[in-house]
Amino acid sequence: MGTETAQEAATGASALAGRKREQRGWYFYDWACSVYSTSVLTVFLGPYLTSVTKAAADPDGFVHPLGIPVRAGSFFAYSVSLSVILSIFVMPLAGAAADRTGRKKPLLALSAYIGAAATAGMFFLDGDRYLLGGLLLVVANSSLAVSMVLYNSYLPQIAPPEERDAVSSRGWAFGYASGALVLLLNLILYTAHDTFGVSESTAVRICLASAGVWWGAFTLVPLRRLRDRRARPAPGGAARGLRQLLATVKDMRRHPLTLSFLLAYLVYNDGVQTVISQASVYGSEELGLGQSTLIVAVLLVQLLAVAGALAMGRLARAYGAKRTILGSLVAWTVTIGAGYFLPAGAPAWFFVLAAGIGLVLGGTQALSRSLFSHLVPAGKEAEYFSAYEMSDRGMSWVGPLVFGLAYQLTGSYRDAILSLVAFFVIGFGLLARVPVRRAVRDAGNSVPARI
Repeated sequence: MGTETAQEAATGASALAGRKREQRGWYFYDWACSVYSTSVLTVFLGPYLTSVTKAAADPDGFVHPLGIPVRAGSFFAYSVSLSVILSIFVMPLAGAAADRTGRKKPLLALSAYIGAAATAGMFFLDGDRYLLGGLLLVVANSSLAVSMVLYNSYLPQIAPPEERDAVSSRGWAFGYASGALVLLLNLILYTAHDTFGVSESTAVRICLASAGVWWGAFTLVPLRRLRDRRARPAPGGAARGLRQLLATVKDMRRHPLTLSFLLAYLVYNDGVQTVISQASVYGSEELGLGQSTLIVAVLLVQLLAVAGALAMGRLARAYGAKRTILGSLVAWTVTIGAGYFLPAGAPAWFFVLAAGIGLVLGGTQALSRSLFSHLVPAGKEAEYFSAYEMSDRGMSWVGPLVFGLAYQLTGSYRDAILSLVAFFVIGFGLLARVPVRRAVRDAGNSVPARI
């Protein structure tokens, strides 16, 4: 009896050690890919691609990709929208393939390294090569979205229900710490580019390309530590693109509360993703702030997002993930609404806005991911997380499109930023109506003490 107890204890300790090892490896994909979101999408690419596009514009300020007249200031926003529309076709296929074969790691590696290579290729974005910039953005952004489907789908497999809020929050904290570190190095290179013997344009292109190198290098850590699970038998043959998405949504109709949560997340996260991708354009074009000011502001966001993600994880343990997310949406509404009134040429107020965003950004994303993991039926993790990622990135084309159209029609980024408030208000209302405890039970999962 004593021997059996000792063996059971040893087996349990070994399983715990293996799970912790996987969790630590899992964190490192956030560490690897978050640099793209921070340095490329949030800071450098928007203003730089806009300047390259303006260099290619006609005297009226328009470029004509495929013969379509596009205001140069809207090209970046439209490229972001196109990238996530493409993701709609690819992410469901990747999720279903991962669930069907059980081989997530090869798919994670493929999507990660395609994205990293496209990002590294941004070094060659100069002169008036705005179409090259748009193409690389579309490839990198859609590849990141696919890789995040696979990455997020590991969460229910490497963390039991009571650990998921904390594990998800640590992953986001790792990502924001990584983004802050690389952005600090970017700031040094950009502000002292003359000392390093490179032009300002070359410094920006080095910052863009280095994000791809970082992404590829640190992806090796999760690929070594994560392990594939045996796939559950899945009916049907290989599906493609939207057909697979429709099949997933049809299956999710058996879990309407899970679908209700996804709808709420789709709306408020569209606002989050648009703020991430368009804030630097708003700061540079509307407020007249320099690149160094934007870097410092985003660096502030990164540092506070680490603390915010961990703090909101603790709040979720005390008050539940749903209530904590709802509180963060109120904070988003106030912060973005205040952004409309920011005076031009006033970095201090832009830093205040950045601080407000940073305190809620990481926690909103981390807790949404962990809350959704409780609503996923066992054996359908990658498939359902492909639908989640559709809401996270693949369906977040409406915000950038609205942002771009507002500028196209009015020539004012202030009108564009004001429209984002609606995403948080509507998302709050939709999430407040979801009975999450019943949703967890309906998905066949155990309900945590706090959720």
